Amino acid sequence: MPAPCYCYIIECADGTYYTGWAVDPQRRLAVHNKGRGARYTRMRLPVKLVYIEEQPDRTTAMKREIAIKRLHRSGKLKLIVGVGKKVGSKKSKV
Repeated sequence: MPAPCYCYIIECADGTYYTGWAVDPQRRLAVHNKGRGARYTRMRLPVKLVYIEEQPDRTTAMKREIAIKRLHRSGKLKLIVGVGKKVGSKKSKV
């Protein structure tokens, strides 16, 4: 059985959002904040994790990442403040 993966949204210091996926989102966040993550986040440090979704496997996580990236900012905000598992909520598994 494949290990679960996670889709995440991080908020950059300039207020923009970056979406990605990871097996260990907390470790990935640390990589972003050390300036070794995505090129997009390197110039927008520090970043903070604002949204996370557990996915059953890598393929599903990658597909969900693409779907979230296609959303406009307003769609991402709806995910962050409402519908899904928010970081720090009782629903979040990370």
